Amino acid sequence: MALAPRRPRRLAIGIPASLVSEVPHLREKTLRIGLVGRAAAIFRAEEIRIYFDGMDARLQKDARLISLILRYMETPQYLRRRLFGLRPELRYAGVLPPLRTPHHPTRAKISQLKLGEYREGVVVSTDSRGSWVDIGVEKPALLPEPKVKGEKRITVRVSSIEGEKVMVELASRSRVPHYWGYVVPRPEQSLKELLSSGFDLIVATSRRGRRLADVSEDLVEDWLKSRSILVVFGSPSRGLYEIAQSEDFRLDDYAHYVVNTIPVQGVETVRTEEAIYASLALLNYLVDLHGTPFKKGV
Repeated sequence: MALAPRRPRRLAIGIPASLVSEVPHLREKTLRIGLVGRAAAIFRAEEIRIYFDGMDARLQKDARLISLILRYMETPQYLRRRLFGLRPELRYAGVLPPLRTPHHPTRAKISQLKLGEYREGVVVSTDSRGSWVDIGVEKPALLPEPKVKGEKRITVRVSSIEGEKVMVELASRSRVPHYWGYVVPRPEQSLKELLSSGFDLIVATSRRGRRLADVSEDLVEDWLKSRSILVVFGSPSRGLYEIAQSEDFRLDDYAHYVVNTIPVQGVETVRTEEAIYASLALLNYLVDLHGTPFKKGV
C-alpha cells in the first residue's frame, strides 16, 4: 500500500469534552472515542483538540478519558504496555478500531525492516554505546546518541541493518514525509479559547450554518492559502452557536466559516462523531482530491 503523504497544511479537529457525557457505560464511551480517532487518521488530521463546553465537574473526567483513549489508540501496539501499563479506563480498549497508519507497522521482524524507514520507539536501556530502543522487532535497536530518557516515546529512522544488529537515528516527527498520526494537546478551557488559539483558518460546523456548496469556492481558496486549519464540532446536545452563546460571544466573530455539511438531515440530532465523518469527507473531496472548488451544476 502506498503511504499517504503528510498534508501540506496542518489540520486539526476540535471536539467537546461532553462527547461521551450522555453515554453511561465505559465500553460504549470507548467505542465512540475510537470512532473519532479513526476518523482523524482516515482524513490525516494531525491534532485532536478537546475543549470544555461547560463547567460541570464531570466534564473534567470525560476530557481526561477522551485524551487518554485517543493517545492510547494512536500509540503503536508494541509500545502501549510500556507507556500506559494496565489502567482501569482502558479495560475496553479491545473495542477500539485499529488505525493501520504507517506508524503502526505489522512487520515485527528485523528481516522485514527497510533501510530509511521511520519507527516509533522507547528507550529500554543504555550503555557505553548509546541507547537501546524498542522499535517493535525481536531485539532493541541501537541509538548511538547521548543518553535519551527511558519510557519516553521518540521517533527514529533506521540507519543501518547488519544481520540482527539494527542502528537508528533520532528523527523529527514533523519531518516524516508521510502521515504519522495525530497528537492530543492539553484540553482548552473553553470553545472561545480554542477558536482564539492562532489557526489561519477556522471552519465551524452547524446545522444553522451556510450550505457547504454555497461557500465552497471561497473556502477552498482560503484553505489553500492557509498553513494551519481547524475544523470544529459541537456537542451531542448543543450546537456551536448554543455553546458560544453560553460563553457570551458570537461564533461568527471567531470562525471564518460556519457551514452545514449535512443539509436537510433526516434525524433530530447528528452525533459529533457522525458529523466528523460527514464533514471531513466532504472537505477532503473538495480540497485534496480536486484541489479546486466544487462547480455548481456538476
